[in-house]
Amino acid sequence: MLNHYLMEKHLPCAVVCATITGMAWNLIGHSWAENMLQRHVNNRALRHAYLFTGPKGVGRRTLALAFAKAINCLDPAPDGTPCGECRACQQIGRMQYPDLSIVQVEETHDVILVDQLRELQHTLSLATYEAKYRIALLLNFEQANDNAQNALLKTLEEPNERVILLLTAHLAENLLPTIASRCEILQLRPAPLQELIQALMQSENLGQDKAKLIAHIAGGRVGYAFRLCREPELLDKRASWLEDLLHLLGASRRERLAYAEAKAPRGDERAEIREVLRVTYDFWCSFWRDVLLVGSGADVPISNLDYEGVIQQLAQQITPGNSSVLIRRLEHASQRLGNANLRLLTEALLLEWPHVKVT
Repeated sequence: MLNHYLMEKHLPCAVVCATITGMAWNLIGHSWAENMLQRHVNNRALRHAYLFTGPKGVGRRTLALAFAKAINCLDPAPDGTPCGECRACQQIGRMQYPDLSIVQVEETHDVILVDQLRELQHTLSLATYEAKYRIALLLNFEQANDNAQNALLKTLEEPNERVILLLTAHLAENLLPTIASRCEILQLRPAPLQELIQALMQSENLGQDKAKLIAHIAGGRVGYAFRLCREPELLDKRASWLEDLLHLLGASRRERLAYAEAKAPRGDERAEIREVLRVTYDFWCSFWRDVLLVGSGADVPISNLDYEGVIQQLAQQITPGNSSVLIRRLEHASQRLGNANLRLLTEALLLEWPHVKVT
């Protein structure tokens, strides 16, 4: 099942960081956040709620789990660093700790529901089993509907001194302002490419060229980079989807419609198709961003190094303005995948693409 590897339910970054550093807390590219959160633990100055923002795959969940370990580690080092080996650290790393509650979109739904928040509120009202703090990890909380977000406000407004909320989201602006204003916000950014390349070479035993390509494809997002290393089928799919893109640029209207129908056939499992399309759109979007960057002469590294020649060719045929429009269309389509007709959505995208020959 494709959605097995597309769903964000693995923890490669946490494992990798421990391997690289020999510690369970020192994360690649986020040392400033680690240092700040460790001070909160050591100084007993924990906030009631933290919001970790940044692009998907940058390490939001990994940092949140590492923080949870630092809070509840049974055998921390003298400086407060979590041991990474005790029962609490191990169970938190697997997201199976009895005093850790996880809230995320369920596979049968498109959004986080208010009933999930009500169940969480009941759980948080109970005493802990063994931990110093009961922790709730709310993943991708921008996917919560309005009722669910409003339900969380009550917990934020009436904090329990033995409860800590850890939220992740792409942007703080995607949440209700009243939620974001009650959280300590940590805005995570991609790691420097050279730092990530070295980490990939060391941990995954990659050659420099392969490590460089993956670091660029991931755009410095540490968790996503290690996922690409450990799920090579996703790299194979990426190559296939980019080849489809290049073929479709020279294809007729009829061919584009046939491709959209094959990509989203009627009667198949909608959830799986939606996730495949989401990742396909993401790779297509990264390609058009590269065309925009090259066409506008921006001094920014491109993501798809292995398609650099084709990207330069297209940048001479398609204006930066048109590239920008294609990117916005893909981003908008990706946001509508939850409730749109998937075939019609893909058809509309492809029919807007320019008709150009790629040699």
